[in-house]
Amino acid sequence: HTFQHYLIQINLRMLGGSAAQEIVKPDVVFVLGPPGAGKGTQCTKIVEKYGYVHLSAGDLLRAERASGSPDGELIQRHITGGTIVPVAITVKLLAKAMEKVPGGKFLIDGFPRNEDNVVGWEDQMKGKVNLKFVLFYECEEEECLRRALSRNQGRADDNVESFRKRIQTYLSSTMPIVNRFKGDGLLRAIDGAGCPDTVFIATQKCFESGQKREH
Repeated sequence: HTFQHYLIQINLRMLGGSAAQEIVKPDVVFVLGPPGAGKGTQCTKIVEKYGYVHLSAGDLLRAERASGSPDGELIQRHITGGTIVPVAITVKLLAKAMEKVPGGKFLIDGFPRNEDNVVGWEDQMKGKVNLKFVLFYECEEEECLRRALSRNQGRADDNVESFRKRIQTYLSSTMPIVNRFKGDGLLRAIDGAGCPDTVFIATQKCFESGQKREH
């Protein structure tokens, strides 16, 4: 089943009499920031408080790699090299995960990571979801490195060399789209350097005043 098929099915179930109601679009919030900025920790808190479904692009890719799928070897090369997986693979995995929760609210963590990701997302998903805003957690490189090395999640990309590569990819590829979202009025920038509870206070303000522009 395609994501579009799932939206059509929702629409058909909502038809009442002769009046067709508008398709219910899932709400999406993108969550961006450098590796180690605490995106996953904040996503867990958002899920608990606001009922969102957390979709980590990295976790979906790692699970796909481990599943032995035809894309697994390609995904592995990109993860090890700290480079960005082709957008068609990532969007396909995100859409598949979203199909499992009809009418859901989704936090998409670690995507989009570059301009190609944005274009690929818009090509496949524009008009099918409601992008509410983009959370952007700012954190200094050395603090991010300290966190990444101490979290001990058994990830192959949590070593100094891979981390430095990921930071360089982030600076060269992700920061330009952060600036694009800022120009579009969608960016909600948050200082991610504090303790998780302090950061979450700032995060909550974004959800409780969804229309508020970055200040």
